[in-house]
Amino acid sequence: MPDVVYSVRDVVHRYRTPSGEVTAVNQATFDIPADGLTVLAGPSGSGKSTLLRLLGMLERPTVGELTLHGNDTTKLTERSRRALRRKVHLIFQDPVDNLFGYLTVRQNLKAAAELAAAKDPDIGMLDRLGLPGTADWAISALSGGQQQRLAFLTALAANAKVVLADEPTSQLDAKSARLVIETMQDLVNLGVTVVAASHDDAVLDVAARVYRLGDR
Repeated sequence: MPDVVYSVRDVVHRYRTPSGEVTAVNQATFDIPADGLTVLAGPSGSGKSTLLRLLGMLERPTVGELTLHGNDTTKLTERSRRALRRKVHLIFQDPVDNLFGYLTVRQNLKAAAELAAAKDPDIGMLDRLGLPGTADWAISALSGGQQQRLAFLTALAANAKVVLADEPTSQLDAKSARLVIETMQDLVNLGVTVVAASHDDAVLDVAARVYRLGDR
């Protein structure tokens, strides 16, 4: 049996709006093992992105228990949560939100490592994982798919143990999306736990497990 990375038990998350209280996540219970790609699927408004933010410790559940590697994140101090968060890398929908546009590809990898207090990254990963010859390119010289691919490689540079990706293919055409899916699978094969919120059939097709969230 693979190790359980995340354990989510009866998690509820509510927030207030001018029109009243909204329940973004309601009674979520599931485990995320270390192996394979895990996908959180569901229609817009079903709480996928909110759940990713909870997993990434950007927010705390209103109710319930959420553990990461055996640590109950709901009971940790902010300082302890920040330390644990260094093991987690978030990737957003729009590729440009994941990278420093004023840095080169190589510099983005180095910046990711420095921010995570990791050792200097192996730039050779670009050649091995689908971005050969791009180390000194500007980010603007990369296609959207290449930018998103690089975003996943910055997780490796940061020595992240977990990658949380919010609709990572939603801004891409089908060809670029396939490249990003390949990179997600590469990370899984390297021992990184990858969790994606997605309703892209191409992502669902390669998932080891899919948790479906209902519309509120």
